[in-house]
Amino acid sequence: MRREIDQWYSPSLNKHMEIVTYGHYGFPLLMFPTAAADYLEYERFLLIDAIEPYINAGKVKVFSINSINSEAWLNKRVHPKYKGIRQAQYNNYITEEVVPFIHHKVGGRQGIITTGASLGAYHCVNQVLRRPDLFDGCIAMSGGYNLYDYFESYGYHDENIYFNNIHEYLPNMHGWHVDQLQRKHQIHILTGQGNYENPDDSRWLSGALWSKGIGNNLDVWGWDMPHDWPTWRAMLPYYIASRF
Repeated sequence: MRREIDQWYSPSLNKHMEIVTYGHYGFPLLMFPTAAADYLEYERFLLIDAIEPYINAGKVKVFSINSINSEAWLNKRVHPKYKGIRQAQYNNYITEEVVPFIHHKVGGRQGIITTGASLGAYHCVNQVLRRPDLFDGCIAMSGGYNLYDYFESYGYHDENIYFNNIHEYLPNMHGWHVDQLQRKHQIHILTGQGNYENPDDSRWLSGALWSKGIGNNLDVWGWDMPHDWPTWRAMLPYYIASRF
C-alpha cells in the first residue's frame, strides 16, 4: 500500500499540519480523527488495515488529517469565544488548504467523501453540511452532533458557535445549502447501540435531514456494537465495499 506523509505551515491555523495519504487511485476519502487524536490515529488503531484491500484495489484513496479539538471544543482552559474562533479557522484550513491538496493529489476536482468516528463524525458531517459544493457525502460513525456541552456552562453564544453546532443551524437551514444537499450527496449515519453509544443523536440527525428533504441512510447496528474501535473497523470497510 502506498503511504505518503506531507506537511505544511497552515496560514489558517498558524501552525504546521500533517496529512497522510494512502493509495494511488479511487474516490477521495477524508478522515477526521476522534477526540484530540492526530492524523495517524486511524493507522494506529488498524482502521487503515481494515480498508487496505479497497485501497490496494484502487477503489478509494484515503487522506487523514490532524484535529484541533484539544485547542477548541475540548480545551477547558479557554472561553467558548476562542473555541468557536479556532473551529472557524479549522474550517478555513479544510476548505482553503486540505481540499485543494486533495484535488491536486487525485488529479482534478472530484467530490470528496468525509468520514470519522466519535467527534470525528461530528466534523465529517459539519463539513458536508457547511460546504456541499466541496463534499459529496459522508460516512459518520458513532457521532454526537450537539456541541452544547462544550460551551453551555459559560452562558456565552456567538455566530461561530451557532454555525458549527449542527443541532442549532441544521433545523434553520434553507436555500442554497438545502438545494445542494438534496441533489447528489450520500449521507450515511451509522451508530451502534452498545456501551457509550448515543444512537438517539444519530436518529435526530437523520430526522432533521429528512425534514429538509435531504435524503440519508440511518444504520443502527446492534447492542453488541460499543463506542469503540472494533465497531468502526467493521462499519467503514462494509460501507466502502457496499455503497461506493
